Amino acid sequence: MPAPGLRAAAMTRHCFAARALLPAGWARNVRIAIDAAGGFADVAADTAGPRPGDEVLPGPVLPGMASLHSHAFQRAMAGMAETRGPGSDDFWSWRELMYRFVARLTPQAAFAIARHLYVEMLRNGYTAVAEFHYVHRRPDGTAYAAPAELLLRHLAAAREAGIAITLLPVLYRWSDFGARPLQPRQARFGNDPAAILAMVEAARRAAAGDADVRVGVAPHSLRAVDAASLRELVAGLEAIDASAPIHIHVAEQTKEVDDSVAASGSRPVEWLLSNQPVDRRWCLVHATHMTADETAALARSGAVAGLCPSTEANLGDGIFPLPDYRAAGGRWGIGGDSHVSRDPAEELRLLEYGQRLALRRRNLVAGGAVGSPGSDAVGTTLWTEAAAGGAQALGRPMGALAAGLRADLVELDPGAADLHAREDDALANALVFSGTPGLVRNVMVGGRWVVRERRHRLDDEGGEDAYRQALRMLLA
Repeated sequence: MPAPGLRAAAMTRHCFAARALLPAGWARNVRIAIDAAGGFADVAADTAGPRPGDEVLPGPVLPGMASLHSHAFQRAMAGMAETRGPGSDDFWSWRELMYRFVARLTPQAAFAIARHLYVEMLRNGYTAVAEFHYVHRRPDGTAYAAPAELLLRHLAAAREAGIAITLLPVLYRWSDFGARPLQPRQARFGNDPAAILAMVEAARRAAAGDADVRVGVAPHSLRAVDAASLRELVAGLEAIDASAPIHIHVAEQTKEVDDSVAASGSRPVEWLLSNQPVDRRWCLVHATHMTADETAALARSGAVAGLCPSTEANLGDGIFPLPDYRAAGGRWGIGGDSHVSRDPAEELRLLEYGQRLALRRRNLVAGGAVGSPGSDAVGTTLWTEAAAGGAQALGRPMGALAAGLRADLVELDPGAADLHAREDDALANALVFSGTPGLVRNVMVGGRWVVRERRHRLDDEGGEDAYRQALRMLLA
C-alpha cells in the first residue's frame, strides 16, 4: 500500500499559467499545485514549463475576488428606482421602494434571485460573497417554522451556484436611534440577539464543516441596534466562534451621522470605535462620511472598510476618503450591495474614478500601501488590495495565489482584443479600465471549475427561467 504522503501527492493536480498575479506582483511560468481539499498546495514562479498532466491556462491568471457586501434580493430591483419622484430623491426615498418590494419576497423567490445573482457574479470573477441578510420573517412579521429559513435559502443558492459564502444574519431591532419600535413595513426584519445567534448555530450546522462556508453576524446599523443589544450579540458570537466576521452599515448617509450625534453626542464611526472592540474581524460597510481623525482611527483598528461604489453612486451616498485611508494603512474591499453591478472590475473602476472626480487628480490608488505589490499600475493595485481586504472581511483564506489559501482563481481570455499585446500590469489595467465586459474566461472556486469558457452549468439547467418566474411574481 502506498505511503500516506504518496497518496496525497497523487491526489494533487497542477495548473500552469504563463502569467499570474502573485502577492509580490506579476510572475511568469507559474506552476500551481491544488490539493484534494481545494487549496493551493504550492505556487511556484519561473518554472521550466508545464509538465505532463498539467492543465495549461493560456490566459492571465488572477486571484478570485470577494464581494464583501450583498443584499441578494435587491438584484431583482436593479433599474426599478430610476424615475424621479415628486420630491427630492435620495437614499431614504429609495428605501421606500425597497420596503414595498421586500413585502412580496417569498423563500422560493429569494432562492431563485440569489442563485441567479451568484452565477452572474462568478462569471465576472467573484469567487465568494458575504450575504448581509436581514429579511427573516413572514410578511406579517411572524417567524417561519424554521426561523433561519430565508438565510439557509441563500446557503442553498450559493452551493448550487458554486460560490463560497459567508452568511451574516442581521440584527435589526429598532427603526431608528433611541430604540424606536419597528414600523409595520420593517416587520420582516425584526429579531433580538438570541434569535440571531440561534440562526448562527443553525447555519453552522447546515454548513457541516464545508470549507467554503463561514458564518458571522451583522448588526444592521447603529440606528437599528442599541448599545446593549450590540454588546450581547458580539459577546454571544465570540462564545460560538471568536474569529467569526462582524459586519455593520455605518456612516453611509449624512442624515445618519447627524442623527447619531443628536442621539449619542458622537458620530457613528467615532461611537463604534470607542464602544466596541473593533479589530480585524470587523467590516464597516460604507463608512462614507468620516472625519480625518475617524479615518486614521479606523485604519489603525485593523478592520476592513467595505466599499460598494456602484450602489453608493446609485443612492447618492458620497465618496469614501480612500487615499487618506490607504495612507494610514487601512484595509478595504468591495461589495455589490444592491447589485446594480455584478462585476468587480466595474466596481474598482468606479472606485478610482470617484476619487479622481473628488480630488481632480488621476491614478490615485497605486503604490505600495497596505501590502500591495508596490506597483504604480492602478489596476494591479486595486485588484490586489480589494482581494486581500475582501478575504479578511469574509473570514476566508483566499485573496491571493499562495500556498495555504483556498484555490480560487480567475483566468482571463487570452484571445480578447483588449488584452492583446499587453503584459503584466497592462493586463490588470485593461481588465479594470477598458470597460470591456466578458474578459473573464474561466473561474475556479475551492479547486473546482465553476465557469468554463464563460459558461456555468446552470446555463443548461433552467436557472435563469426560475429567476424570470420570481420577477413575474414580484412585479405583478
